[in-house]
Amino acid sequence: MSDNQAVMNDFDFHGKALDTIFDDYVEMLDSKPVGYSNKYGGFWYIAKSDDIFDAEQDPETWSVGPSMLLPSFGTDMPLIPIDIDPPTHAGFRKILLPMFTPMAVAKLEPGMHETAQSLADDVMNSTEEAVDVSALFARPMPTIIFSRLAGYPEEDWVLFDRWVDEIIYDRTTHPERAHAAGDELIAYMDKLINQRRNDPASYDDITNQLLTAKTDGRELTHEELLSYGYLLFLAGLDTTAWAIRAALWYLARNKDAQQKLRENPKLIPNATEEFLRTLSPVQAMARTALKDTVVRGQEIKQGERAVLVFGAGNRDPEVYEAPNDIDIERENNRHLAFGGGIHRCLGSNLGRKEVVISLEHFLATVPDFELAEDAPWHGVGPLKIKINKEH
Repeated sequence: MSDNQAVMNDFDFHGKALDTIFDDYVEMLDSKPVGYSNKYGGFWYIAKSDDIFDAEQDPETWSVGPSMLLPSFGTDMPLIPIDIDPPTHAGFRKILLPMFTPMAVAKLEPGMHETAQSLADDVMNSTEEAVDVSALFARPMPTIIFSRLAGYPEEDWVLFDRWVDEIIYDRTTHPERAHAAGDELIAYMDKLINQRRNDPASYDDITNQLLTAKTDGRELTHEELLSYGYLLFLAGLDTTAWAIRAALWYLARNKDAQQKLRENPKLIPNATEEFLRTLSPVQAMARTALKDTVVRGQEIKQGERAVLVFGAGNRDPEVYEAPNDIDIERENNRHLAFGGGIHRCLGSNLGRKEVVISLEHFLATVPDFELAEDAPWHGVGPLKIKINKEH
């Protein structure tokens, strides 16, 4: 077995494996775009962009059950709506679609601008020589914006980072810790839902929308409310924080790009799409074959697990010129950061807007900056920068 085959047989897309995952993608896309990994009970990986888009558009062949998440997010319950197949899926997804349209997200923009500016001021006012912009900026931005949208009380926000860390980032190394935190989050959602049932008229937010919604002519069960709320919490707080932190990580290491965006903020939306393509918070999602199928000559049997490697598809040389370069002016950038098909990310408009506004205010407020110490490109861990305040 060659070293490359050994790497592919042990392919992983979590934790330390992300440090060198872009090298794995080059090998996959060059020599083995469909292969088998022994991790997490074994799964087929699918790396080419077209194959991933095809699978996303084919729910008759590919199920999202038992979960898109591999391994699970600290719970064994299917998460609504991402772990639900058609036709049931459509009714659940339709409930919250009106709250994430571009028009609905536009109404949130004043609050986003105010929050981003306040957090950027906190960064500038820090007296630390090395300022952790993950803790001061990238993480609190989506926590504040999404918590207000979802109706999470401000006094509870201090709890949230630990739950995200333990459920999402500890699940591969300490699954018992992830499940314990998952139990805490379920208990929190249970309490929040029960409180809202007693006073539904006083709120206009996502939690209230779920409580009053109907699918197939009926209200959601309590278990369905818990599942929906659980997923929204984790998706709303983690992925956008990762995207903002990853963008700042790149800009801290690339001062020419940093200055170009500072001088021409109209480029920030394009740059945001490029950061999402190349440094995406979601590198892969799982499926299960509903029937025997073949992908690029490789047979995959009914019931076998497969992972759609969005991160590899986003660097497919058949789709992107210089796919591993980060070009902040790249145009026609159709990527897989939000997935595709019927399961495309419900909150993509919100997440995208949060990143753009965050970068606008950060770059307008914080002058020339660089990394104070090495830090991985991925995750939501510390990102310490030095700011040249005399620049």
